[in-house]
Amino acid sequence: MHAMEILDPVGTASTTRRALAPRPASLRDTVIGVLDNSKPNARALLEGVARALAERLGARDVRVWRKPGASIGAGVAVLDEIAAHCGAVLTASAD
Repeated sequence: MHAMEILDPVGTASTTRRALAPRPASLRDTVIGVLDNSKPNARALLEGVARALAERLGARDVRVWRKPGASIGAGVAVLDEIAAHCGAVLTASAD
């Protein structure tokens, strides 16, 4: 007779609470950043929204960065560069 092993698929997770970044009072004369996650159509969607926001809210420019792949996080150097140059950043998934 064979013993049956029952596996519980419910795992445990731990999370750390973090404060949201402070929101700018205005985007006038700032740069809106876009972090393209490399999924199909992500750049078109995000850059279109960013340019519409820039026009509507008076932002100075839109800059785009691209991750090497959707399942790969942006490197610290890229995140630091985005933070140093942008007043707001858009990132999302799109297919």
